[in-house]
Amino acid sequence: MAAEIHSRPQTARPVLLNKIEGHSDAVNAAVLIPKEDGVITVSEDRTIRVWLKRDSGQYWPSIFHTVSSPCSCMSYHHDSRRIFIGQDNGAVVEFLISEDFNKMNHVKTYPAHQNRVSDMVFSLESEWVVSTGHDKSVSWMCTQSGSMLGRHYFTAWASCLQYDHETQHAFVGDYSGQITLLKLEKQTYSTITTLKGHEGSIGALWWDPVQRLLFSGASDHSVIMWDIGGRKGRTLLLQGHHERVQALRYLQLTRQLVSCSADGGIAVWNMDTQREEAPQWLDSDSCQKCEQPFFWNIKQMWDTKTLGLRQHHCRKCGKAVCGKCSSKRSTFPIMGFEFPVRVCDACFDTIKEEDRTPLATFHEGKHNIAHMDMDPSRGLMVTCGSDRIVKIWDMTQVVGCSLATGFSSR
Repeated sequence: MAAEIHSRPQTARPVLLNKIEGHSDAVNAAVLIPKEDGVITVSEDRTIRVWLKRDSGQYWPSIFHTVSSPCSCMSYHHDSRRIFIGQDNGAVVEFLISEDFNKMNHVKTYPAHQNRVSDMVFSLESEWVVSTGHDKSVSWMCTQSGSMLGRHYFTAWASCLQYDHETQHAFVGDYSGQITLLKLEKQTYSTITTLKGHEGSIGALWWDPVQRLLFSGASDHSVIMWDIGGRKGRTLLLQGHHERVQALRYLQLTRQLVSCSADGGIAVWNMDTQREEAPQWLDSDSCQKCEQPFFWNIKQMWDTKTLGLRQHHCRKCGKAVCGKCSSKRSTFPIMGFEFPVRVCDACFDTIKEEDRTPLATFHEGKHNIAHMDMDPSRGLMVTCGSDRIVKIWDMTQVVGCSLATGFSSR
């Protein structure tokens, strides 16, 4: 059973149902098979495995297939039982899984990238497989002909991807911390916009096509919600993790966001509540409270014969302040700050005790989580990572069951 990171008293928590062991290297992706007691895993050990639950309650591989290069990611489409595997050598391999999940046949190999495939999405509607790679590109290929339809290059490694099947828009996160929105067409594309807000590489993206919300997690330990549908540039910052965020899922029916980080942290955010945007940090040459100069303000330091101070920022008002004027710390969940952050003394006095009521719960997965998948209809979650272990969780205490129409596995 999982335990919490935070010391807050909590009764609801994820319940560990099963552990799957047997891989000889990091498990890079794991997905739950809908309507089956089964899990599909791909690993750095070059294997694709389909695990089915036996009468003993344990999971055993019904398919054990080895490929030529380490498996970095996958996209599984359950209705057609087609699975696409991204590899370290840049290829994407398509297989067809049998109805009884005991056999897997090779269909095509796509020369998608010149380097490791970092993420991919298969779209049955357009018969495209869209993928990103460490060759700093996003490519889209036709699954009927196997031919390349288009490619776009970035200035940094493309790390993760989400795709809107209806509008053919792709969201691509990269190692520079940017998210690029592209409109993909046959043989061409157009760049719509670039989203900038993270201070570290993008580790995970999740797109909700119903509310038209994009969620991003990054190595700066933060999650950002981008209100794409609102068209007003509204963003919400969520800070509660202590390591890089590597997996996200938004549960549309219950308005909850589940995020997982490299240190095993599992956060469940209540998005069905009024939240405020965190302010932009202001620039100043002196403290905006006591007016003492900062250390680069040579003229004021000389005129007042004082030593310059280090600049800080109040997370609530965004003002540039010195350490003496911002000695207090407080949580402020309505702005996404679930652990104590620096606030100026004036803002601290305005925060009431009810303003500190948490809007998220935090739990411990007790292993590195590099990838996560959920089946909201059953309240199940699967996590995997570099420790070679796959864990299956009952999340019904945390997020409820029969959760989401409109959820689909990547």
